[in-house]
Amino acid sequence: MPTRDPRPLAVLLMGPTASGKTALACALAERFPFDLVSVDSALVYRGLDIGSAKPDAATLARHPHRLIDIREPDQPYSAGEFRHDALREMASITAAGRVPLLVGGTGLYFRALMRGFSDLPAADASQRELLQAELERDGLLALHARLARQDPLAASRIRASDTQRVLRALEVMALSGRALSELQQGRVEPPPFRLLKLALVPVERAPLHARIAERFDAMLAGGLIEEVQGLRARGNLHADLPALRAVGYRQVWQYLDGGFSRVELRDRGIFATRQLAKRQITMLRAEIDARWLDPEREDLYARARSAVQLFLGADDGVCFS
Repeated sequence: MPTRDPRPLAVLLMGPTASGKTALACALAERFPFDLVSVDSALVYRGLDIGSAKPDAATLARHPHRLIDIREPDQPYSAGEFRHDALREMASITAAGRVPLLVGGTGLYFRALMRGFSDLPAADASQRELLQAELERDGLLALHARLARQDPLAASRIRASDTQRVLRALEVMALSGRALSELQQGRVEPPPFRLLKLALVPVERAPLHARIAERFDAMLAGGLIEEVQGLRARGNLHADLPALRAVGYRQVWQYLDGGFSRVELRDRGIFATRQLAKRQITMLRAEIDARWLDPEREDLYARARSAVQLFLGADDGVCFS
């Protein structure tokens, strides 16, 4: 007989923005012994509530999410830090006799959790100052072009508008003398958990696009512009911080700088969110062992519940009502 896999269980609930992940996660947590862990690069920041679609106070009171509100907006948070923190929280949940349910849309965080990272040199303040000065002098496109010459593979994977990742790739090369893409070819380090991957991916995009537009309109009506004004008033934040490059926040910051009209703000915010959803779905296609669920189907919860119940199983010693 095959040996039973002794690793503890965990469920990953992935999907593009506005696909209904939080609602489904909370519904499953009502049925199964789940504790929730957020996998979202915007929700880690305090004060980014409206534009990040952070669960409201009532939802968090009933279903607390770990790894929400753990950083100030001026404190960058890396995928490597997420992996460390998520594994710690998962171990804590398991030790308490519960099952981790990780829910979110940040594909880089999920990949870091599932695959790990090669050893990279730690951030170096003096080297980053040199790169920052080069950025201010020559611009981001020039730095991305230099990256393309020195590490074409890394440059092909990093968007020319992604300041943080462009600077990090150049920093790694300066500190190690080796290309980032070469250093990232280390072995995969899967987490010490047996995983069920659920991916909310719509078969038809139109309903998702409609929800994206409705949600962005609700954010604007709910005070997104005022939220960003409050962030600007702190005086220690700027547009190149990872927190403020998040979709929605970037567009509102540019609007407040006088870059375009309120009508164009709405159009840009919706378009950027749709592009984000497209990238998220593309990344999910690489998860060939994920179970895809169409969020538009009326039996979504029943299908998710069935998959979870089969995965948890009485044989694994997990009890649920």
